[in-house]
Amino acid sequence: MTDPVELTADLIRCPSVTPEEGGAQVLLEKLLSDAGFDCTRVDRGGVANLFARWGKKGHARSFGFNGHTDVVPVGDEAAWTMLPFGAEIRDGVMYGRGTTDMKSGVAAFAAAAVDFVQDTPPDGAVILAITGDEEGDAVDGTTALLDYMERAEERMSVCLVGEPTCPNTMGEMMKIGRRGSMTAWFTVTGVQGHSAYPHRAKNPLPAMARLMHDLASHELDQGTDHFDASTLAVVNIDTGNTATNVIPAQCCGAVNIRFNDMHSGTSLSDWLRAEAQRVAESYDVEVDIKIKISGESFLTPPGPLSDLVAQAVEAETGLRPEMSTTGGTSDARFVKNHCPVVEFGLVGRTMHQVDECVEVAQIDQLKAIYTRILQDYFA
Repeated sequence: MTDPVELTADLIRCPSVTPEEGGAQVLLEKLLSDAGFDCTRVDRGGVANLFARWGKKGHARSFGFNGHTDVVPVGDEAAWTMLPFGAEIRDGVMYGRGTTDMKSGVAAFAAAAVDFVQDTPPDGAVILAITGDEEGDAVDGTTALLDYMERAEERMSVCLVGEPTCPNTMGEMMKIGRRGSMTAWFTVTGVQGHSAYPHRAKNPLPAMARLMHDLASHELDQGTDHFDASTLAVVNIDTGNTATNVIPAQCCGAVNIRFNDMHSGTSLSDWLRAEAQRVAESYDVEVDIKIKISGESFLTPPGPLSDLVAQAVEAETGLRPEMSTTGGTSDARFVKNHCPVVEFGLVGRTMHQVDECVEVAQIDQLKAIYTRILQDYFA
């Protein structure tokens, strides 16, 4: 049997801070190759990615797992009470960067997949798509794997992303969609001048203050059947001006929007540009805007896949997971263009924190859940 706790510890000891591979992909490739998986490295842009398939290519029943081996930086290492890449276990808890997000999830589904295909070879295929670029820009990670699959005519029928999804208790929540995410940067340009003679200048600051106030106070919506209300947060306002007797020529600001399925990145971009133009005309200044759409909102409607996952979670934990769309973004936003996708994983309470940790028992429990999902899918 493949021990997911040992595998998690081995992965934690690989210092794979984005975009470094750190040995994690090499470790998994050997494990999966030895178990009979056809493995292909799909590296792109300095990022290590691994595609692994057991079973017939293009089979109508091809169950996929997706996850990442890269982790966020340690931060202040002196603030850690445990070695960030030590995988030390104390009182039934394993510590280390990536224990929660999400090397334990990768270890659990890799262990489940290896044992499942060896113990009860299914009529179908099991696919693992593992990236090293989820915590970074995510340009050369799961998208590179999906591009490869398109070229190679590889296909998943359904996919489970092993991100941590439970807020506090194992089994309480799964994700059937995610909000969209976008950021807009504004630059308001006026005319610099002396603060004693404001009539000789065009002050960009009142214009920026008005724009930020109007955007932040606007109600985008009241939520939908499966999504909370969309949110807009002002995340930056800056002039770079330290002088009190100078009206600056420019002011910069930024907002981040998390949006539900009532909107698209395009519709919100159009609204932001219209608001910027309105303020520019009112204050006789120039307002430039740059927009980055990190992902559109998506939903996998409740049905066979979510039922499959929910039943397995309930059987192993006694809890029927809530179907949620809360939280930030994940690589499911890319997978949803390929096949139906849901997410289920561990309690994510300590992800990205100092002394990130996971209860060891939860790793074994997660492997059992993933194993049951595979058994039920191919039954």
